[in-house]
Amino acid sequence: MWKYLLIWMIISCLGFTLCFSRPGRAPFAMRISCGAQQDSQTKPTKTRWRKDFGYTGGISVNGTRPSYITPPLKTLRYFPLSQGPQNCYDINGVPKGHYSIRIFFGIVIQQSVISEPLFDISIDGTQTHSLKPGWTNEDDQVFSEALVFLPDGSVSICFHSTGHGDPAILSIEILEIDEKAYYFGPQRGQGIMLRTVKRLSCGYGQSKFDIDYGGDPWGGDRFWQHIQTFGQGSDQPRSVETKIKEASLPPNFYPESLYQSALVSTDSQPDLTYTMDVDPNRNYSICLHFAEIDNSVTAAGQRVFDILINGHVVLKDVDIINMSGDRYTTLVLNTTVSIDGRTLTITLQPTGDSDAIISAIEIFEIIMPESKTLSEEGLFPFLISAVVSKASTYQKRIRALQTLKMALVLPSRFGWNGDPCVPQEHPWTGVNCQLNRSIGKWVIDGLDLNNQGLKGFLPNDISKLQNLRTLNLSENSIRGAIPSSLGTITGLEVLDLSYNLFNGSIPESLGQLTSLKRLNLNGNSLSGRVPAALGGRLLHRASFNFTDNPGLCGIPGLPTCGAHLSAGAKVGIGLGSCVAFLLLVTCSVCWWKRRQNILRAKQIAARAAPYAKARTHLSDIQLTKHHPHPHHHRGNAHTAAENGPVLLS
Repeated sequence: MWKYLLIWMIISCLGFTLCFSRPGRAPFAMRISCGAQQDSQTKPTKTRWRKDFGYTGGISVNGTRPSYITPPLKTLRYFPLSQGPQNCYDINGVPKGHYSIRIFFGIVIQQSVISEPLFDISIDGTQTHSLKPGWTNEDDQVFSEALVFLPDGSVSICFHSTGHGDPAILSIEILEIDEKAYYFGPQRGQGIMLRTVKRLSCGYGQSKFDIDYGGDPWGGDRFWQHIQTFGQGSDQPRSVETKIKEASLPPNFYPESLYQSALVSTDSQPDLTYTMDVDPNRNYSICLHFAEIDNSVTAAGQRVFDILINGHVVLKDVDIINMSGDRYTTLVLNTTVSIDGRTLTITLQPTGDSDAIISAIEIFEIIMPESKTLSEEGLFPFLISAVVSKASTYQKRIRALQTLKMALVLPSRFGWNGDPCVPQEHPWTGVNCQLNRSIGKWVIDGLDLNNQGLKGFLPNDISKLQNLRTLNLSENSIRGAIPSSLGTITGLEVLDLSYNLFNGSIPESLGQLTSLKRLNLNGNSLSGRVPAALGGRLLHRASFNFTDNPGLCGIPGLPTCGAHLSAGAKVGIGLGSCVAFLLLVTCSVCWWKRRQNILRAKQIAARAAPYAKARTHLSDIQLTKHHPHPHHHRGNAHTAAENGPVLLS
């Protein structure tokens, strides 16, 4: 009996240990030293940094650290506006899971003037941070940190210019955390992002990272800013070296040292109040950390207080010993609040004669992730998709974007990196988007790229953009034929390809665009007959312009197709004329030679005629002499008499 009971107890203990211990493997960690050409290692923690990779543009230069907490790295990557308003790091090979993503900013010194750039940051299409003036003077503002869930093995981290200096990035850290880290209820789903606004370690001590506290790596190596007082003489620090129970446990793995110091309110000012500025009209998750380390409080009920946010009670009758179970034991309380104004005030208000106490504060902005662009549109698969069929999602995205830039010869100032439609504050230049609520995705409903210096061609697979309503590529130098696949975008309302270098005929398929309201094909080198279905409907339902196309015919306002031949017909007629001309020349030459031969023969005959006559007369005389018979004379006289008078001498 006792043997079975012992076995059951051992199994129960093992099960408890497995449920509440950290995972057996080390957390995934990727640290990138931006602008670096080689892998490196930094002291004193011997942190390993990978050389720069995954970026879409930018320039590598020597960097300057704005704060002592910035990693001691020598280079950075900055993104001048001339290379586009948004540039990204597209990182592949990140396992599915929850991560703390931290980006340290750098400073580029130009002409001895320190430039403090202000720009926006987005992660997988969701804007997570906007730098504010003066960030170089605040240690906990020299980096941006967000807690995110990455579902597909990759992450895109983009930097968006706002016109106030070029984004400059010193390093990027992608650190795996526990799957239930900072779980605060059902609303903390996989899609929710948390942006770190503030982390405070109260009381004695120094500003440190988890690694400096000796914290567990599954905590994500957080930075805790030390604060020794909330101000106005309302508090005083406390600290102990006593071991703290229930610290550094999953899912958040808070370092034990965090709870060995605290701020305690004074008798003259029993309320303990912390105030800070925040962005208005946002939702915030607030974690408050406690451990009863005051020797004057030894039992439950001796210290009880309410917690107020902006004057409203959010947690009532907080008793640390009662709620944690003992002295020197951690207690973490979480609340979610909506802030309308620009100030967040946290007040610990005692309900009796005791004082209030607090060890640490964490404040996060709750960010709902943006719906991404529909994948077949966002990745632009109409760009040589066969080339990337065996590539990863990350590689397909990068190659597709690069191919698009090459196909249209897009100027570098366009950028076109990241998601075309999100964040909503920074869509791609010339791209119009609309949220399709039925599928929860953004779709591209317009491309407005007129007069942008494009010199490429329009690929057939543009038909993948089935949600297009407007396509304006006018006043560029786009060559080649008009893709027949345009006729499959049945919702197209405006098609403007005017003043380009399009050639060939107008595809018959354009007659299928039943929603078309405006069609401009003027100013090109198009030829042939305007499709009957297209012309007939346009005359009644839409405006159109086919002028300045010398080879077009077939509708009112253009030459009739009989009177105005196509280029092919002109070539045929030209070839026929040449053949006929050659035949005519050949016949003329033959006739002329024959004529010359006849004339030459006549000339020869004419020269030979006098000699022939002389021989004839002589013969006649000789015949007369040799035949003097009288009958002969009579015969001759008779003949002469019959033919007329004869003169005799």
